[in-house]
This record gives sequence, C-alpha cells and structure tokens, in this order.
Amino acid sequence: MDLQSAKDIVRAHHAALASATPATVEAAMARHTAPDWHWRGMHPWHERTGAAAVAEAFWSPFLTAMSRVQRRPDVFFAGANTVDGGASVWVVSMGHLMGLFDRPWLGLRPTGRIAMLRFAEFHRVAEGRIVETALFCDLLHLMRQAGQYPLGPQTGAHLVQPGPATHDGLLHAAQDPAEGAATLALIERMMAGIGAAASYAGPQQELAETWADDMLWWGPEGIGATYTIDRYIAQHQQPFRRQAGKRVFNGHVARLAEGCYGGFFGWPNLTMTPAGGFMGLPATGRAEADMRVVDIYRRAGDRLAENWVFIDMLHFLNMQGLDVLARLRDTA
Repeated sequence: MDLQSAKDIVRAHHAALASATPATVEAAMARHTAPDWHWRGMHPWHERTGAAAVAEAFWSPFLTAMSRVQRRPDVFFAGANTVDGGASVWVVSMGHLMGLFDRPWLGLRPTGRIAMLRFAEFHRVAEGRIVETALFCDLLHLMRQAGQYPLGPQTGAHLVQPGPATHDGLLHAAQDPAEGAATLALIERMMAGIGAAASYAGPQQELAETWADDMLWWGPEGIGATYTIDRYIAQHQQPFRRQAGKRVFNGHVARLAEGCYGGFFGWPNLTMTPAGGFMGLPATGRAEADMRVVDIYRRAGDRLAENWVFIDMLHFLNMQGLDVLARLRDTA
C-alpha cells in the first residue's frame, strides 16, 4: 500500500471517531478496521481483537467520562516498517485528546475541567483497512492534571507538552523519500550509540554525535521533560542508567520515518531488573519489569532536535507490585 492511501484511511478513521458517542463508537471504528483488528493498549487494557472489544475496553468508557472530546494532533506521518524489511506500512499520529473530565474513569475522580490526554498511535494499514494498532497514552500525566498523582517527585518538568517547535509535524502531503531515509538513518545511528555507550569518553560525547545541543526531550509523566544535552543527562539519562538496573533490549514492532519525523514502538522494548531509586521507588527484589515504549523524533539537519516519549508506566509499575489503579480506587 502506498503511504498517501494509508494516511487517507487513518484520517478517515479519526474523522469517524470524532463524531462517535459511547453507543456508536464500535460501529464508527468498524468502518475502517479489519474484523480481526489487533489492538494494543496500555495497562489495564493490553491486547484486544476487533472493534467491539476495543470499544468496550477503551473508547466507550473514555467517551463516557470525557465530554466534547477533540483530537489535537501535533505529528502525523507514515512509512514502511524497517523491522520487517519494509513489508508493512504504518501511520503514526501523536498529540492530545482534549475533553471535559465530567465522569469517573479508571478510579479517577472527575474535575469538570479541561483534561489533556497525551497519546501516540501506530496503525498498520493493509488492503484498505487498519489491521493493527498500538495506542499509547500518558495516564500518569492525566492523574497529575486531575490532582490525583500517586507517585513522588520526578527528575524532569511536568508540562502539557507542545508539538514541534517548527509547527510542521502534520505530514498530510507526500514527502521527499530522501528526507525520511536521512531521518531513519540518524535514529538508527543514535540507537547504535546507546549500545556502544562504553566506548565514548562520557555521555556528553555520546549524545553530541546525534543530538542538537538544545535538544528537547519530552518524557512521560513520572520522569518529565528536559531541555539541552546537559540537563537531559542530569535529569533523565544518568538516573535511568544508574537506577533502572540490568537492561535487555527486546527490539521493536515498528520503526519508520517520513520527512524529518520518525519513531518506533516495542512490546516491550526493554526488560530490566530495577536497582532501586528510579522514579523514587525502592528495589522490589522482583526479577524483571517490562517497558513498552514509544519514541517519536524530529530531525533538524544532521541532528535530532526533539523527542517525545511514551512509556506504559502503569504496566511497568504493576510488574514491580505497585497497582496504581487499585490505589486510586482504594482512596476514591
């Protein structure tokens, strides 16, 4: 499938969702998804099959809790998936779902105020249908907005995170393939640098190979946002490398780029043995915890300039014995 046709299908899917209600959202999604649509969602939804199951698990409860929902995308691009040698086409969308938080959801008490749910979606399109989706959303970020944050202080800043500084992230039109190839090559060079971190004189040298000095790292709630290489090292990279413990890279499900934008997700990307201290949490003695992660990048010239990160934090914490949603329900 060509990229523009895949984008058109995903945009039609988004348009159908925009006018859906809790009662009609299943039918709205069925218009553009395959009967055996494979949907991945964060904890507590995990994996579902078909529009009915996705509506029941996520969309109907979300649209019941949030009134007047708007999709406010900041990034939209498509590309061939390098993980499977370019055999599949994926479409990526990132931004916020904004609504009025009017009814309870997931144990959270409604505020009656604007709520911004950060999201990133990866859709695989084939034969005119969406056949696979990964929807990541930042539930800890929503909890913070609602005044019901369950964790301690974080190393980065809490922000309602903006889109690209260049305001050019919605790639609805066709892009020069050479630009996408350059973006993907830079992302993969950055990833190789992480794997070879010990060969550099230090983190500053490692990052300077592929990142702009004034990089913006829009991390998930629980970690937070950082600005410049120096502050990224101090406020995320070094705490993570010291405290997250032994890490095993499991690979990605999809990795792609178009124009100056690219990204990937895994299921899970990383498996680690937490050493204690990360996100203010003690070591649990449990052997492994998974991180399902999305990274979306903007390239500026020959450097990465911005990076938006989503992590299934509730799943990561749950594997360590901390059920955040149960804690919310117990205190509601």
